[in-house]
Amino acid sequence: MAPLRGLAWLLVFQSVGEALSHALALPLPGPVLGMLLLFGGLFHPAVRGTVAACADFLLSHLSLLFVPVGVGVMTHLSLLQSYGARILAVVVLSTWVGLAVTVGVLHALRDRPAEKPPRPPVDGEGRGA
Repeated sequence: MAPLRGLAWLLVFQSVGEALSHALALPLPGPVLGMLLLFGGLFHPAVRGTVAACADFLLSHLSLLFVPVGVGVMTHLSLLQSYGARILAVVVLSTWVGLAVTVGVLHALRDRPAEKPPRPPVDGEGRGA
């Protein structure tokens, strides 16, 4: 029952995101807004627990989610023959760019000096005279 409640929460957040996107004419798609709302909702234990149960259920059946993609590829083999090399080049290039950006960010954060925690005031310091 918890996975169904989690799925209901996911649909609620997506629907609210869609409604906000359309009502306010925002440049972000509704599902993206819904995901941002879900991020905030995950701080609430009731939402977090049921969404975690739904995520576990979906992950255990993840292979079934690839069936429609496989069928779509099979029905459009002519497009894959025409544009397959270009698609492969874009996928490889974008993967390498993503990896390079990730490495750059990690190096920048790793080489940055750690912030020191503020030291507590000693008697007489930090007080107005």
